[in-house]
Amino acid sequence: MGMGSPSPMPPLLLLLILGARQAAHASTITTELIIPDFSASYLLFIDTLGVFLRSRNGAFVAAVYNPGGQKDRYYLAVLHGPSRTCVWAANRAAPITDTAALVRLTSAGLSTEDANGTAVWSTPSFSSPVAALRLNDSGNLALLDGDNATLWQSFDRPTDSLVSSQSLPAGESLASAVSDSDMKEGVYRLNVTTADAVLSWMGSLYWRLSNDAISVKDRDGTVASMAVNGTGLYLLAANGAIIIQVPMPPAELRIVQLGVDGKLQISSFASANSSASPMDSGIVTPSRGCDLPLSCGALGVCTANGNASACTCPRLFAASHEHDNGCAPSDGSTTLPSGSCKGDDGGAGGSTAISYISLGSGIAYYATKFSPPAVSGSNASSCQKLCTGNCSCLGYFYDDSSRSCYLAQHQIGSFISTNSTSAAGTSGYIKVQSSQSPSSSSNKTLIAILLPTVIVFVLIVVVGAVVIVSWRKNERRAGRRPSGPSRDVNLRRQPRSPGSASAHLVRDLDNEDDVDDVVIPGLPTRFTHNEIEEMTNSYRTKIGAGGFGAVYKGELPDGSLVAVKRIEGVGTQGKREFCTEIAVIGNIHHVNLVRLRGFCTEGHRRLLVYEYMNRGSLDRPLFRPTGPLLEWKERMDIAVGAARGLAYLHFGCNQRIIHCDVKPENILLADGGQVKIADFGLAKFLTPEQSGLFTTMRGTRGYLAPEWLTNTAITDRTDVYGFGMVLLELVHGRKNRSEHVSEGTGGAEDSTINTSSGGTAASSSRSSRNDYFPLVALEGHEAGRYAELADARLEGRVVAKEVERMVKVALCCLHEDPQMRPSMAVVAGMLEGTMELREPRAQALGFLRLYGRGFAGPSDGNIIKQVIVGGAVAADRIRSEATTMSGWPSYMSSSELSEPR
Repeated sequence: MGMGSPSPMPPLLLLLILGARQAAHASTITTELIIPDFSASYLLFIDTLGVFLRSRNGAFVAAVYNPGGQKDRYYLAVLHGPSRTCVWAANRAAPITDTAALVRLTSAGLSTEDANGTAVWSTPSFSSPVAALRLNDSGNLALLDGDNATLWQSFDRPTDSLVSSQSLPAGESLASAVSDSDMKEGVYRLNVTTADAVLSWMGSLYWRLSNDAISVKDRDGTVASMAVNGTGLYLLAANGAIIIQVPMPPAELRIVQLGVDGKLQISSFASANSSASPMDSGIVTPSRGCDLPLSCGALGVCTANGNASACTCPRLFAASHEHDNGCAPSDGSTTLPSGSCKGDDGGAGGSTAISYISLGSGIAYYATKFSPPAVSGSNASSCQKLCTGNCSCLGYFYDDSSRSCYLAQHQIGSFISTNSTSAAGTSGYIKVQSSQSPSSSSNKTLIAILLPTVIVFVLIVVVGAVVIVSWRKNERRAGRRPSGPSRDVNLRRQPRSPGSASAHLVRDLDNEDDVDDVVIPGLPTRFTHNEIEEMTNSYRTKIGAGGFGAVYKGELPDGSLVAVKRIEGVGTQGKREFCTEIAVIGNIHHVNLVRLRGFCTEGHRRLLVYEYMNRGSLDRPLFRPTGPLLEWKERMDIAVGAARGLAYLHFGCNQRIIHCDVKPENILLADGGQVKIADFGLAKFLTPEQSGLFTTMRGTRGYLAPEWLTNTAITDRTDVYGFGMVLLELVHGRKNRSEHVSEGTGGAEDSTINTSSGGTAASSSRSSRNDYFPLVALEGHEAGRYAELADARLEGRVVAKEVERMVKVALCCLHEDPQMRPSMAVVAGMLEGTMELREPRAQALGFLRLYGRGFAGPSDGNIIKQVIVGGAVAADRIRSEATTMSGWPSYMSSSELSEPR
């Protein structure tokens, strides 16, 4: 079956390992073998959807896999590559929950780690060190030692699937997943016994291979294993003899999978590396819906109509969403959970009375066909007594013709409507409980007395509230506002649970005159304007000013410092739209993104409260002529941290966010090497006036991608261009455009959340030359002279290879065609040195020569004017597209992109 250890071939293995070493270090998809030390994450391999290893024939791949495309659970998995069918998962009970969490291969084995380095799953310890991880052509993932012997393999630990050449020994089982996006073990099992292969739900059988019409029994014997291959599915004896088989048309590859719905599916592929078979040879069993345990939910009745089915409730039951969308007693009683009975007397003398509800005639239960009766030769009353005395019994079925009693234990699924004569003498009863204490009658009398009093009290409260609200509205119309501690601020704090918050509308947020607000799930702390004034000491300390408004230093009651941004000129932006955007921004948490602590919206006031970054924005230490100089190592750390933050915005959020304004002023620093991206998600708040300013201020114009000036869609690669410009400024230590700013701009930058008290940045130009540094960097790259590009103030205190790396990554980010630019995840990997460094393409950077000539002198002033004017037009265009979404690429849905935040 291909499961034994191959004979040792150290020379061959050595050649394969040496080849794998080169591919592994390149962080590209490796073929067949990977050697220690190797690590992979979804973020590192995001361009390949997490795939890091491929079998030699291309049929199977190993990947950091997020089923369903969700972003909360990642698994080390083996997939059938062409169909993306997951055939094995290592850590299905303990998924890693971050795109940056690692799958790691060491000489000790294979493991998965969460974001802080804690192992959540690992292979057992071995007597020999691991020499390689191999994915063979059959889909078996194996750890090999130096002699090419197998130390561990995935075929020995199946999850919910089998593939051709893999076997499942008797006594072992496959377990379904919880859902299509959660691979944790579900409630269905495929068990191989010594006599058969069976499907079970919560311990109750609902299918046997030997009973299915698709199977053929060849002989009697003891089953040793189940296997699937190119000719069918087989139950085999220890000597390989066939006991039961499911013959099928020939196919090179078959996958047997137990689905989340409890059905067993056998898929056939004409060739191992094809995505579908030209033959209609797939099998799904049980084929009829009513044969499944939960076809109609708990206590529902399934009526078959050919292969279709319909669901109803028994005559004394009603539909209930609390019972797996099944049914519940309609008389107010409730079914008992398993193990809840308190004694053999059925609860006599207690507050709970045990009784039974009849299911009526013509209703059978799926489990009675496969399970032996609990007792035979008894009468119906004996059967009921047996169920009453059994804590795990939730109901019983009695067959009058055979005098057999079947107990439904632990869980109850769906029933089957049948008119067959075999079920004519069968009756079913469900155990229920009703609260009938001796004092129930007195309680009813007490309720009858108190209910009118409660109703009157509620009416008084409602009328009083209406009067107070009306008085407040009149006061506002007269220009007076209520004062004192009684002012209603009950909804400014953290929202209640999502279930309640989403359902309570107090006022319409778009009514700007109302103080009360709706509670939107996910909102951060809501502050009143009085509280904002108190925490900022009436806006005394201004620490920055930019296109979105001024920023002030503040302090929360707990003593923690914050930066308060007062957004100015939000135009027609309503409270509802504003709060919806804030809910998105407030739920984004990453070590390289500035955290939103709270907000305020009163009337037309819009304020955001951010965490405080005491070193301010990057432009200050990078461009100012005095003060501490940023050393090279810190510049590298800033580049990597900012790249990770942008990569998370593009790929890690539930809604993809495009920053639209990547520049040093929006990269904040704090003690301890903290690097965080600021002002993400705020582009939606710009007014038309701000849009023009946004693209013509000196601090932003130099970072505009060429697509802003054309009719090309704005994508996440637009941020990549701006980041490339930032990288060049980190290398050179000054603005890419070295000309002095025009009259009237002074030296101020769009500092956004510049949370240090140092004031605005000084002029970025320390040279009288009018050179354009991106063009200088391109020429230095073409000449191979990278060291000359580094900041002269560092006096050679740089790492030459890192300067070369940063310049090359920056030029790759500046490619004119957005599709030729790497993603931010790849940019982060190249800067870290964990991904292969790409070479910039000179033909895609020719436009820099045009821009460079434009900055050379007054003779080419038209080019500068076109860049400035074109930028303003592009900003207006992208702002209008934020509403229609028509400008976004077709492969990004509005839910994925959430507009150009």
